[in-house]
Amino acid sequence: MSEPSTGREIPRPESPAAILETVLYCPDLEAGQAFYSGVLGLELVAREPGAHVFFRCGPGMLLLFDPAHSRIEPDTSSAGPPIPRHGAFGEGHVAFRLENEHEVDSWRDWLESVRVPIEREIRWPEDGRSLYFRDPARNSVELATASLWNLPRLMVRPS
Repeated sequence: MSEPSTGREIPRPESPAAILETVLYCPDLEAGQAFYSGVLGLELVAREPGAHVFFRCGPGMLLLFDPAHSRIEPDTSSAGPPIPRHGAFGEGHVAFRLENEHEVDSWRDWLESVRVPIEREIRWPEDGRSLYFRDPARNSVELATASLWNLPRLMVRPS
């Protein structure tokens, strides 16, 4: 639905400042929670069994949803506002930011020590490095240096 034109053009607002949340779909939320908190060290923020698990990652959020639950009609009888249906089936992708190549090496050593198979390690032609591996739902997880996208270094790591 759109309002009738008033004849004046409305300027587009500034681009969003950052990505606030990223969603992956994970049918086994307990395994997902163990992986993202235990292996990657993300802070658990909220959990609703059978529905979702939310983590803080720096200034943003990683949300894991059970795709079977997030694709049903929202429950309008609950106290919170109904969230529109969403969901995907199959393997997704998320990349976590690393500041330098030393962090790539440290993460490779850690992942190997906790027996998370590294699918691929890439040194990009222009700049940057990435490690790829899988979470329990087979989503592709990447740890990549910010230089991959020519992003400036963070002055202070977000807490």
